[in-house]
Amino acid sequence: MSRTRVIPALLLKGSGLYKTTKFRNPQYVGDPINAVKIFNDKEVDELCFLDIDATPKNKEPNYKKIEEIASECFMPLSYGGGIINLESADKLFKIGVEKVVIGCSAHRKKSLVKDLSLRFGSQSVVVCIDIKKNFLGKYEVFTKSGKKNEKIDPVEFAHRVEDLGAGELIVNSIDRDGTMSGYDINIMSKISDAVSIPVVGLGGAGNVEHLKQVIEEGEVSAVAAGSMFVFHGKHRAVLISYLDENEIIYLNKN
Repeated sequence: MSRTRVIPALLLKGSGLYKTTKFRNPQYVGDPINAVKIFNDKEVDELCFLDIDATPKNKEPNYKKIEEIASECFMPLSYGGGIINLESADKLFKIGVEKVVIGCSAHRKKSLVKDLSLRFGSQSVVVCIDIKKNFLGKYEVFTKSGKKNEKIDPVEFAHRVEDLGAGELIVNSIDRDGTMSGYDINIMSKISDAVSIPVVGLGGAGNVEHLKQVIEEGEVSAVAAGSMFVFHGKHRAVLISYLDENEIIYLNKN
């Protein structure tokens, strides 16, 4: 049985590393290169960097910073933010990124996911689905760092991008982001059941039990977390961390 991937999901804003709560109030947590070096030492499975400024401000990826990160990164690296065409993705692959993460552009330019998968292979194309409940409790997809409601059902959208050639989905709960209160198991399970490609759960992890629960009940293929790996204790002191070997064994135990 293959080991479940556990992925630190890190937010870039400018040249710094930040963490949000429900996609708001970004808090500076340090230098991304220092974080990468620590995660190298801890031999993490994979790293995901998401630029929370690029798309809302209509900016291209910060290629210089990403190249600096990639040159220090000893594990597979995925990146999202500001990817609007094949050219920007090509630049990212050439500087060491292994997967591109598409969010807003999967809505704005409906052919992009298909074009990317045909050009670079579906294994290199990840679509991030940011989800929030409306006042009636219905799940809807949001883009532009949670500011724009795309008014589409997440399961329907997951089907659409799978058909277009996405090789993986990140399902991210805006309501749980940064709360460390546990994943939204319901929407993770619905999307995992609906598609045949790997689903990565993101949003709400606070401890190893949360990871275990979303793997078993949410049926995700991999888990990602932000706050859990950058904060420590009830006062949320910044401390880069990862699972220890016993936690990894527990996570993969049937």
